[in-house]
Amino acid sequence: MTTIDSIRRDHERYPPKGYRRFTRWFTRRIPTGLYGRTLLIIILPMVILQSVIAFVFMERHWQTVTQRLSTAVTRDIAAIIDVIETYPQDANYDEITRMARDRLELNIAIEPDGTLPPPRSKPFFSILDSILSEEITRQVKRPFWIDTVGDSNLVEIRILLDDKVLRIFARRSQAYASNTHIFLLWMVGTSLVLLIIAILFLRGQIRPILSLADAAESFGKGQKMPEDFRPRGADEIRRAGLAFIRMRERIERQIEQRTAMLTGVSHDLRTILTRFRLQLALVGDEAETTRLNDDIDDMQSMLEGYLSFARGEAQEDVGELDLNRLFDKLNEHAHVHGRNLACTLNGQPLIKVRPNAFSRLVINLVSNACRHAQNVTVEANVRTGWLTVTIDDDGPGIPPELREDVFKPFFRLDESRNQDKGGTGLGLAIALDIARSHGGDISLADSPMGGLRAVVRVPA
Repeated sequence: MTTIDSIRRDHERYPPKGYRRFTRWFTRRIPTGLYGRTLLIIILPMVILQSVIAFVFMERHWQTVTQRLSTAVTRDIAAIIDVIETYPQDANYDEITRMARDRLELNIAIEPDGTLPPPRSKPFFSILDSILSEEITRQVKRPFWIDTVGDSNLVEIRILLDDKVLRIFARRSQAYASNTHIFLLWMVGTSLVLLIIAILFLRGQIRPILSLADAAESFGKGQKMPEDFRPRGADEIRRAGLAFIRMRERIERQIEQRTAMLTGVSHDLRTILTRFRLQLALVGDEAETTRLNDDIDDMQSMLEGYLSFARGEAQEDVGELDLNRLFDKLNEHAHVHGRNLACTLNGQPLIKVRPNAFSRLVINLVSNACRHAQNVTVEANVRTGWLTVTIDDDGPGIPPELREDVFKPFFRLDESRNQDKGGTGLGLAIALDIARSHGGDISLADSPMGGLRAVVRVPA
């Protein structure tokens, strides 16, 4: 029993390869959106149900009605043959022809010394041909030839008598259930009407979900929510919308409290540092106080870095940033530090971001490159709603195993990449935080120039 249970568990845990292959094939071909999948859930059962109805009910109904009609027509033909053979008429058989036309609605002709045409090929699918042939064979029991193929409203039947051929022309509707297409038309028509109603209903149900997704994405990027956003739709969607609104309010309240706390901390610490400076100034001995003033400067710089990292730029509104003006600032910064900087822009210069935060992101990355390299290039590409900024340098680079760690706060590399003694180790952490608050990311790789490549990709 243990072996059987283990085999069953292994089978459930590792399905056959054919099943996995079919699952992957099926998953790639079904719609990925909720709207498309919901329509598929509605359409597939409807198509399957109608197919079953058409195959089971309609096929049986069609066959039963055709069977009865063909039986009646064949019975009339058999009666005409009995009359011809029992009551001989004149050579033209006018009275029998009249009776068949007026009473039975059959047009007949009798050809003396006639022969049957060669057999026709049987149609691939024809209920009328098969049923009518069976009824003639069963009731008349004579050699015959029929023509039921084509779009004509008439069916031709030829029956070989002793010394003549009886030709009968009957309306197709007399032997065939020709009005079945009306039922099919009604079935398809009502299905289309129901499908249109379902599509309109689904659009009304999907719209609140898309609105909630847009609001969540805007909030994730630090943007304001759409003004017309409110919970709508089904109860479950309303609950999700209300939960999102309450979550947003809690996060905003937490950000406001943190900002107020950091503002107070910053004010108090700056006051203490200012008092230190005044006390050192009153001492008056510059030789002894120079290093203390340098320490205070370092503390001030470190304090600003810590507060900037903790405060972030989340409260800034989205606006337009001119990349050309940003590149001018970068060129000035590189010129002051004696570095060679080349900037390239592909696309429109105006982008929709939080201007101060994004400028700080790029400046942090370029400053980090200029600190460790002599030549730096910056390339910005604005395409299809995304902004990609690529920064290359010819510095010592960062080992691949440390490229994830450098984004951690206060992480410091070895001396070959960490020549600035006053650094706080927050530059890349702040840059990554800003990029992700825009809905983007930063990745590091080897540069064609021999140093480090930093790629920033954010929606614009």
